[in-house]
Amino acid sequence: MSFALRVRQIINALNLSTVLGLIVAKSLGASLHRGPDGLVIATGARGSFPRASAFTIGNVIVARGSLPGSDLQRHEARHSSQWACCVVAFLPLYMMASVWSYFRAGNHFSHNVFERRAGLAEGGYPEPPGSGPRRRGGTGQAGGG
Repeated sequence: MSFALRVRQIINALNLSTVLGLIVAKSLGASLHRGPDGLVIATGARGSFPRASAFTIGNVIVARGSLPGSDLQRHEARHSSQWACCVVAFLPLYMMASVWSYFRAGNHFSHNVFERRAGLAEGGYPEPPGSGPRRRGGTGQAGGG
């Protein structure tokens, strides 16, 4: 495991987010598995909140079904790093970003900086219209200028 991933693991242990993730996973009836890069993958979680097929708390990826695919694991691993960077502020910041996105786009992900930085496509989210590459100084629209 790289130094950065070890630091992520330690920070998420010290800020107790991984402990919270383990408690949530077990309370949802999930089975725990050792994942890559210091992550724990909890599979078979029950319950209806949140509605996502997987979510991350600290170094714990909680999945509704079986082991998530590699794309979704990479997406959720980025959320684990976000937990480490934001420490205990991650949850309120994520919720504010979700509300902002909902008001802007009618969903929690299109304009949510945390979901965008984790990779919308890898998380199974559609790219919002007009989010493709932009030309410097252009309008971002085809033929615009």
